[in-house]
Amino acid sequence: MESILDEGLVCHVGFVDEGQPFVVPTTYARWGDRLVIHGSAASRMLKALAAGAPACVTVTLLDGLVLARSTFHHSMNYRSVVVLGRAIEITEPEEKRRALDAIVEHVAPGRVAGVRAPTEVEMRATRVVALALDEASAKVRTGPPKDDEADYALPVWAGELPLRLQPLEPLADPRLAAGLAPPPHVTGWRRGRG
Repeated sequence: MESILDEGLVCHVGFVDEGQPFVVPTTYARWGDRLVIHGSAASRMLKALAAGAPACVTVTLLDGLVLARSTFHHSMNYRSVVVLGRAIEITEPEEKRRALDAIVEHVAPGRVAGVRAPTEVEMRATRVVALALDEASAKVRTGPPKDDEADYALPVWAGELPLRLQPLEPLADPRLAAGLAPPPHVTGWRRGRG
């Protein structure tokens, strides 16, 4: 389970606010035995989570398309985690900074050391919540199609089409100061560094 959370970049947070269900994609980090999520202090999602709304957080890594001999047996190879529970807001300033650093490091390991830390104004404008991994489960699908026995004789190509998240050439900010090359944590970024 931890390896899936460590490799993923986006989670989907499901919650109910005033009777309306929502599912919001966001970034996160696994921080020890907790999942930490951040965003605007005014965010509906983070307000609801900080107030104790039950949450369902999912992370899915798509590894490939499974193409069968019949439409019924098409599938996907994936690894996923579902975390259920109630989040707790992190308000202690130093713990909040460490949680925010963990999220940045999860997305781009090595980044925190070279960028400006958040200001007090930015810290007040940001809400951070943590969700314990006590109630979590992983589900994985791997391998080729599982066709009906009679379909194996059909003259139809079947198999797996592996998919991978690969970085492309970094694009510098148009306002980047002259002479600054992308740092190693950008040029060497890869999925699955966990």
